[in-house]
Amino acid sequence: MTGSMIRATIMAGAVTIAGAGWGQTPSADVPPGYTLRWADEFTGEGLPDPAKWRFDTHANQTGWYNNELQYYAADRLENARVTNGRLIITARAETLAAPDHGGQRYTSARLITQGRAAWRYGFFEIRAKLPCGAGSWPAIWMLGEQGEWPDGGEIDIMEHVGNDRHVVHSTVHNRATAGTSGDGASITLPSACDAFHRYQLHWTRDALDFAVDGRPVHRYARAGKGAAGWPYDAPQYLLLNLAIGGDMGGRVDDAIFPARFEIDYVRVYQKGAATGPEAATTPSAPPHAP
Repeated sequence: MTGSMIRATIMAGAVTIAGAGWGQTPSADVPPGYTLRWADEFTGEGLPDPAKWRFDTHANQTGWYNNELQYYAADRLENARVTNGRLIITARAETLAAPDHGGQRYTSARLITQGRAAWRYGFFEIRAKLPCGAGSWPAIWMLGEQGEWPDGGEIDIMEHVGNDRHVVHSTVHNRATAGTSGDGASITLPSACDAFHRYQLHWTRDALDFAVDGRPVHRYARAGKGAAGWPYDAPQYLLLNLAIGGDMGGRVDDAIFPARFEIDYVRVYQKGAATGPEAATTPSAPPHAP
């Protein structure tokens, strides 16, 4: 989960199509011929839907990657709550008495679809409003179900750090980019912390195309990459988290807490009918890096 400042361009968004179920209207950027396969509109009240998400806490005791400072709590409304049609991930300045605690001074939540759903190719759209303040590091991203990191590949749909509040990043990581900050780009978004925006990934056999509200951010093309640079023909699962500090989050100002990462919806569209090689899967692999 690392940002980069490499500038690039991607293809333009496509046209509106009719969604399949969930009672929602798809955005104008959904590619033609794509069908809604999976979504969470965050209806109801309470903890996130356990049929769609689970809490990832596996590195709490040893400490999280990238020198991050948070403890990721599970099944705790103070850190992850569905209310008023939104998922609210809240980071707090507090220390919990928990068996897996690693001495962290901050709590937050990390939600993943691993074991519930993963996808190969598709159009992914997540509408969210980001927290701002020194030390916040929200992310919307994906990890490969197959192989250890970075061989399974990582797709960072959106990363943001409160120390640079008007910029969001989209980045790709794999074996070929190991030892670097990845292959990515950034875009200026002055209202990232004040308004909801649609963070988008169009993943095909040929490229990973990133956008915000249909505005191009980055294209990572398959051509010429080889196996090490293109592990993106296998399923990946989604992650939503709010990290604190660390290599990218930087200096933490305790005055920012509680910090709220608000997600309005998560929608996954895929090409064609709701069956076949691009359909959602329900993997059971154990959690892994980073």
